[in-house]
Amino acid sequence: MKMIMDYYKLNSENLSQLNGEVSVPRYDRTKVKAGILHIGIGGFHRAHEAFYTDELLNKNSDTNWGICGVALLNFDQKIFQTLKDQHGLYTLIVKELDGSLTKTVIGSIVDYLFAPENPTAVIERIANPDIKIITLTITEGGYNYNEATGEFEIDNPAIQQDLKNPNSPKTVFGYLTQGLKLRKENNVSGCTIQSCDNIQGNGHVTKKMLLSYVKHAEPELVSWIESHVSFPNSMVDRITPATVPADIEALKETSGIEDAWPVVCEPFKQWVIEDDFIAGRPAWEEVGAQFVEDVVPYEKMKLSLLNAGHSVLGILGTLIGYSTIDEVVNDEAVNHFLGAYMEHEVIPTLGELKGVDLNEYKQSLLERFGNIYIKDQVDRICSESSAKIPKFILPTVQGQLQGNGVIELAAFVMAAWAIYSLGVDENGAKIQVRDAMEDVLHEKAVAAKANPKLFLEIESIFGNLSESEPFVAAYTKAYQDIKQFGVKKCIIDLNSKF
Repeated sequence: MKMIMDYYKLNSENLSQLNGEVSVPRYDRTKVKAGILHIGIGGFHRAHEAFYTDELLNKNSDTNWGICGVALLNFDQKIFQTLKDQHGLYTLIVKELDGSLTKTVIGSIVDYLFAPENPTAVIERIANPDIKIITLTITEGGYNYNEATGEFEIDNPAIQQDLKNPNSPKTVFGYLTQGLKLRKENNVSGCTIQSCDNIQGNGHVTKKMLLSYVKHAEPELVSWIESHVSFPNSMVDRITPATVPADIEALKETSGIEDAWPVVCEPFKQWVIEDDFIAGRPAWEEVGAQFVEDVVPYEKMKLSLLNAGHSVLGILGTLIGYSTIDEVVNDEAVNHFLGAYMEHEVIPTLGELKGVDLNEYKQSLLERFGNIYIKDQVDRICSESSAKIPKFILPTVQGQLQGNGVIELAAFVMAAWAIYSLGVDENGAKIQVRDAMEDVLHEKAVAAKANPKLFLEIESIFGNLSESEPFVAAYTKAYQDIKQFGVKKCIIDLNSKF
């Protein structure tokens, strides 16, 4: 590995000093205007939408589509400060399947705001006429709805706080409502709000949740939003593990870049978008995005295969004692199990997708998960499972139950999750359960030791699944088998059937 002697802090002044193996923006960033406001400037946004936008800025002369990044939560202060210190620049490190690294300095984020520091500035920027699109990566749990009913949780204390203090909001709904209200008052034209989160029908969900809040906060604004704001659905895909200190050090030593928070990702990327933009949009299709009339079949495929596959690997791998996703999927038994789950339980619920060979897609996922250079941590994948499983796995279960199909493998994963929620792996090591419902999960997991079915009675996650005799029977058997024989032996036994 070639070592670099001269180091340069990443900022606008030092771009010209970087060595030739690192791509840098070829456009004049001082001429780029922020036409997109993005809320949630974490790793995925910076590996995905900001990357596509940077590619487009490099390709054509339309400088109206830079990004203003908004750090929404107190927790986000570090990323905000990093971007501010680095003039919005960061390095995207693509870990290729052969182990080589493709390094690109991304320049599409041309402004940045820290919402807790200055709520008014964020509200005013939402209302700025230059902003034509507001995009979101606020995680599955950020949409504040009940997993079982699909309804907005108006009683959430943070939501109640925003209703009482509209000019100093804490949630995305409080900010959007006040910003859109100001657009209306100032006679500014409408805009598009586009979710980039892993939620089926994410545009529909965003609209429903926002309007549910607005009906309580600013009811006279509802009709204006319905007429002046569009909410396109989208499907996004790029595995983006958390950046670790070794990534930062390797970038410095091999490329001479001192970047406080680079982003690491896989080479694969996908973005399928419903073409419903009320105030114009970038030509993202010129750099690989796909605009379609109906996103639903594609997002269902991705959520049910990729995202569910990740959760399966995370839960099973954690219990066995693995630390990273590639370790889990390169375990032959687990690899076979996941492939069987996809083939026998998921694919039968998807139907035909134009232009997609589902078996080839399944195989590509197993290869992507097995990229030994990505090192996606299982604890990251397992975080907020209570928000992920109802979207990624349970729709497959319901589809299979309705058609009297196979549910044995999904039931096994749910049993493993109940045991995972006890907080100890099979080697006796502590599991750090990171979940908004951590206390409820642990309470039900403890109760499930005497009666496994009790874990399924968390209605906000499982709905009425505990009333399904076939599923409860398969789940209970799996739970008892795992407790008696351990996850790995049970997987091997199940594999003999598929």
